[in-house]
Amino acid sequence: MALLLDGKILANEIKDQLATTVRKMLDDGIDAPHLAAVLVGDDPASQTYVASKEKACREVGFISSIYRLEADASEREILEVVEFLNNDPEVDGFIVQLPLPEGINVNKVIERINPAKDVDGFHPVNAGRMVQGIPCYLPATPSGIIQLLKRYNIETEGKHCVVAGRSNIVGTPASILMSRKAYPGNATVTLAHSKTPDFADVCRSADILIAAIGIPHFITAEMVKEGAVVIDVGIHRIEDESRQSGFRLIGDVDFAGVEPKVSAISPVPGGVGLLTITSLLQNTMMAARKEIAF
Repeated sequence: MALLLDGKILANEIKDQLATTVRKMLDDGIDAPHLAAVLVGDDPASQTYVASKEKACREVGFISSIYRLEADASEREILEVVEFLNNDPEVDGFIVQLPLPEGINVNKVIERINPAKDVDGFHPVNAGRMVQGIPCYLPATPSGIIQLLKRYNIETEGKHCVVAGRSNIVGTPASILMSRKAYPGNATVTLAHSKTPDFADVCRSADILIAAIGIPHFITAEMVKEGAVVIDVGIHRIEDESRQSGFRLIGDVDFAGVEPKVSAISPVPGGVGLLTITSLLQNTMMAARKEIAF
């Protein structure tokens, strides 16, 4: 049976550590970290994520605030909120929840964020620092992947790591982190995507497969090497009339088919997704304590 890379256990450990730090800050007369979010429109997935962020903030004692804009908000209105948060001394870090509505220049919005408050790690300054190995805010999901591998002592040095998916949010930064001179890291990395010839063969060559392709159950048992380590980043809500909620969550990996074949695998839900939130909280704590100089 494969080792289950349980994100819930690690997420709870991180939140306990953060809560302890917040209590000490308050005892010393220091304000709790303040994390804000800008939410444009009513995308269900975005609303769920922001609600999870709020819940996690409450659990560790952070201050949380949300700035909601209508779906038809103009780019100028969004940029005005970003500037307000950049200049608000009470806000330590903030995120602009993606995706943004059509017609909004996402890069322009991200570039307007003060890098010192960019706890999502998407600003070009933080991205560039990550590439060069300079202290920065790491993107939350790739950071969660790295922490999960570290907690379960997964050997990465000299391994062939295939990252399936090249988004700027997950795939590309994950490939960079897995190749850096550190642990977890020192892997030989292949970044596979929709234009990769013989995609299944490439995945099958991986000692470590990070699935961030964004397609439900795309990775099947036939695409995975015996004994590989599989990290499932995908999360998709599908209808399920047998559940009281009427839906269930699945990942990019066909867990039932792949699990018997591999040495370790992260579940969905209960895997990387939980660590995305805690990584965001960790970045906010660093911002509050001015641990990274810009």
